[in-house]
Amino acid sequence: MTDVITLAEPPLGRIRLNRPKALHALTEEMCAAMIAALLGWRDDPAILAITLDHAEGRGFCAGGDVVMLRNSGAGDGAEARAFFHTEYRLNHLLFTYPKPTVAFMDGIVMGGGVGISQPCRYRVATEHTRFAMPETAIGLFPDVGGGWYLSRLPGRVGQFLALTGARLDGAECKYLGLATHYVPSERLDEVKARIAEHPDRVDGILGEAAAAPPEPRIAANFLHINKTFASDRYEDILEALEADPSEWAAKELATLRTKSPQACKVSLRLLGEGARMPSFADEMALEYALAGRVVRRHDFIEGVRALLVDKDNQPAWNPARPEDVTDDLLDELFAPLPHGKEWTPLP
Repeated sequence: MTDVITLAEPPLGRIRLNRPKALHALTEEMCAAMIAALLGWRDDPAILAITLDHAEGRGFCAGGDVVMLRNSGAGDGAEARAFFHTEYRLNHLLFTYPKPTVAFMDGIVMGGGVGISQPCRYRVATEHTRFAMPETAIGLFPDVGGGWYLSRLPGRVGQFLALTGARLDGAECKYLGLATHYVPSERLDEVKARIAEHPDRVDGILGEAAAAPPEPRIAANFLHINKTFASDRYEDILEALEADPSEWAAKELATLRTKSPQACKVSLRLLGEGARMPSFADEMALEYALAGRVVRRHDFIEGVRALLVDKDNQPAWNPARPEDVTDDLLDELFAPLPHGKEWTPLP
């Protein structure tokens, strides 16, 4: 079975993730196949628009192959770096793609799934959408452009999502701008068929099929989020949550206590730098250097072990306390790569 199906059906190009047993988690080979298709269609006058969805089983995409990344990080990290280099080239290609792209975010949208849906011009959420960047739970950070996308959300919602890994539903994605349309899943087949016939009318087709989403739950917590996650200093956020007597604050504080302190500090700094990035290519170069280092550190190897390999859910973080994650360590992780080893977009 092919893990990603690419179909040229003029006037439409279709990319369908097809790795259902892994919830369509991405491999380097899948990313390379998508790049090849997108490059082939970019200058093909017969292809007017591109759709991305999943074929069999539940969707949309649960991320990347983190067990492979852990195994590589425990060694020389070469396979992990190769994966990130290809994946980030795919992310950047989609971000700069000249033709309309439509991602159908019907189901789980995490990690790598965020990386291939957020660059698309149209991002369709449904009642099944579950969007999250849960990387701090495994000692990683929200990559694939997370520093760019999350830092541009309203208020401090991006920082809240990056640190806690909170899940959003389709209504919340539409409310925050992570989705451009909210369409009931029962209408997706009809919508895809209409786009295949009239790819020049994507705007109108999605607009006609869109429904009013339910009330976004996160809206009720905006004031809490903006107040308690206001600082770019992780210790300040923990103190603000400790000082807040609400049940909401107690729940979020308990959540943060389970996350890697290193990953949380890395994520906060990433969003701070991402907000000032001059281009998405610069963001990808920063994240590539950072990812190649983080996957070789204790917390990522230990986090994947605890949550996905042994599944004891008892990671032993090191450093164990936020105050022991020093600025010097962060400077080391965020340092640019030497010339010739840095990430580059497709020529």
